[in-house]
Amino acid sequence: MKLIGKVLFLLSVFSITTSFMIYVVDNQQEVIEVQTLSEFKKYLNKDNVKVKLAAGNYQIDDAKKIRFMEFTGNNSYFDLTGARFMVDTKLFSRNDLKSSNDGNDMYCAIEVSGKNVTLEGLYIETYGDTPGKQSKNKIFNVVGDDVTLKDIEIRTAGSSPWGYGSLYGLGGGDVRKMNGIRVGYPAKNAKLIGCKVHMRAMGHAIFLQGAENTLIEDCHVDGLLRTTNAILKETSGYLFDRDFYALKPKHEHKPGYVEGTIIGRDGKILPNEIISLSEDGIRMYPEYNGHKTLNTTVKNCTVTQMRRGICTGLSTSGDKIIDCVVRNCVATGYNIGNADTVINCSADAKYAEAFCVPYTDAKGAYVEMNILDSRNGLANNLLAKINGTGHEVIIKTVDPAYIPENLEIKLSVWEGYGNFNKNAVMHATDIKLENETAAKVLLFPGTKNPEIKSEGEVVKVSKSK
Repeated sequence: MKLIGKVLFLLSVFSITTSFMIYVVDNQQEVIEVQTLSEFKKYLNKDNVKVKLAAGNYQIDDAKKIRFMEFTGNNSYFDLTGARFMVDTKLFSRNDLKSSNDGNDMYCAIEVSGKNVTLEGLYIETYGDTPGKQSKNKIFNVVGDDVTLKDIEIRTAGSSPWGYGSLYGLGGGDVRKMNGIRVGYPAKNAKLIGCKVHMRAMGHAIFLQGAENTLIEDCHVDGLLRTTNAILKETSGYLFDRDFYALKPKHEHKPGYVEGTIIGRDGKILPNEIISLSEDGIRMYPEYNGHKTLNTTVKNCTVTQMRRGICTGLSTSGDKIIDCVVRNCVATGYNIGNADTVINCSADAKYAEAFCVPYTDAKGAYVEMNILDSRNGLANNLLAKINGTGHEVIIKTVDPAYIPENLEIKLSVWEGYGNFNKNAVMHATDIKLENETAAKVLLFPGTKNPEIKSEGEVVKVSKSK
């Protein structure tokens, strides 16, 4: 009799509507399958639902609020496998859209603010070249507790000026970004599992602001690089119209250094340099409105052709990076900070140092780094940079030929990424370094009580750099 009751219930559902189906197991609603985006949106604010959107292409070219789709319900699961969302970039510049209640004016395609919500399987991309009205534009904004994004794939487009990376600043002025995934306060226990972000716009792929206990696992980020030689060949466009002058450097102690690229002291583009057209792959900000970013784990992720690969150094809580691979980044492969733990990770040094511990106030980092093939690089002679106190570092490679002779490990230096306090005194104190490569280790003034085992020559340098 129970089976007959279930059949009659399903038949009654089919007779009411053809836009969705409800599967019932033991008289409990399990999965609601919907065929249209308008029907799907009816469940975004519902608690305790399991919803599957039919595979297909879905156009998002209209919205009522600056968060185009808001998942506000709790304890819900959304299966978007096979669904493809196409988001018109014109939405990011519309002035008639309603602001959000949190007072934050950031535009985004999807916001998840509910608790214990999972989105799985979605492919989403922006299309069109219309830049947004501000630099906070992004695809995902995760602010709820226990939110999971699983097997989400993102392709970004629609930033300005596109093609010049950070040469014109990080926001404001003419710069308009299109970021990938933000996890921000008050988010706790967010999980990004198996996500892919293809950056074809200026912006960060995955970044955290004030989030706690975030897990980023099995995720992939890729961007695009460009040489300054290619830029200097332009005969029209944004930089050509400015006679190839970029943003003038802000940091007096590093004249000409702009996010991994050296430009002239007068602000003009130099030949034989390289830029990333986007920003960072996976990046922590220190806080958001006074709420610290805490306890992030990045595991089994890959980042290629970004500005910085994986950047935990700006969060001070001590984060974990495990079994990750970074290739072809132009500012640094890994930016490592206070109490960070880096286990079994790899990077090359083709265009920037494979990793750095740049901050003089960083203490107690642990780093295991395997150096990948760094031959045929450009505009870099730094293999690794170490500042701060009490770090333990192991550097190795599977093939000595991967490390050209000009690449060096340097302690107590301004050189490379990450020192923006012009009053800081460079030092590397009580550093334990095991260098299993033939690269030279240079100890600049400020290096105190080093404990070094090195296959490469160890040299004390008399002048600061």
